[in-house]
Amino acid sequence: MEKLAQHLKELVMGRPRGKRRSGDWALKALSLCLGVFLWYFVVGEDQVDINVFVPIEILNLPEDLVIANQYKKELEVSIRGPRSLIQELRNKNITRPVDLSNAKPGPVVIRNDENSIPFPRGISVLRVQPTNITLVLDRLIRKDFPIHPVTEGSPKPGYTLKRITVSPDHLTVSGPKSILDSEMALKTDIINLDGLQRSTTLQVQLNLSPQFLDLIGETVVTARLEVEETLLTKTVRGIPVNVRGAREPVTTVPKTVAVIASIPENLVRNTPELAMLFRASVNVADLQIPGSARVNVIGVNVPDHAPIRIISTKPASVRVLAEKKTRQAGRRKPSRQTDNSQQ
Repeated sequence: MEKLAQHLKELVMGRPRGKRRSGDWALKALSLCLGVFLWYFVVGEDQVDINVFVPIEILNLPEDLVIANQYKKELEVSIRGPRSLIQELRNKNITRPVDLSNAKPGPVVIRNDENSIPFPRGISVLRVQPTNITLVLDRLIRKDFPIHPVTEGSPKPGYTLKRITVSPDHLTVSGPKSILDSEMALKTDIINLDGLQRSTTLQVQLNLSPQFLDLIGETVVTARLEVEETLLTKTVRGIPVNVRGAREPVTTVPKTVAVIASIPENLVRNTPELAMLFRASVNVADLQIPGSARVNVIGVNVPDHAPIRIISTKPASVRVLAEKKTRQAGRRKPSRQTDNSQQ
């Protein structure tokens, strides 16, 4: 290459007079051919046409504004250039910059041409698609949205959905004012209650519109479903009164009591005699007999069922009598009947 450069120099400047020889013209011709070949190799490299995708880069968007519409995020550009420059583009982050520093709310039309994209020198832009992009700018706001659970179906017969709680119970969303103002609350996907007979916790997705889905993406909340047995209010009679703490045989007047109670519906349906579900008792350990004692009534705990709730007892107190006095009174009663018959 050094010799070739020297020959080119001599070709242009000429040899010193003392060094000229008869073969100089042949050498000059050879040097000229080599120079043309070298120029073609360096400058006349193969030209390549390809299509590339150039991302759009948003710059200087004001903090109180947001792009409210969907727009094409990249341009399809047809370019031409030397193969080596085309290959080097792979290592360069070429973008189409869009400066929005002076933008205001409303539509903004971005025009794309061969001068919009900063390609290196030597690259020619043949075509840009799309030639126009419209951005809709809107005010950026924050808004709290309550989350409402959506259900369908019913729990198993005899059970009631007491409440549903959602965690979190609200979301704070940032986005375009026009989109956020279109909704007052967010809703979950449908929660099926069919056959439910116990409390449970579920992970449930929010049912979002496409616009909200673009803002916050797929979102999951925790739903707590509290289920309880349906209670029926019943009056139950004929519950025997048991005596506790007696030092001598005693009896109560009356011998049975009635209660008003809340009983699980399934127990009412499956129990032939409701009095079997209750226990009534009086404690007479410290009672002076005869006397009155308050009746304590409790519901029997049945596995897999809600507790029975006592509302009231009738009578609330019973008379406790010594059993032997009751027998004597029973023996005198027939004699009085005899006397009356004799009269």
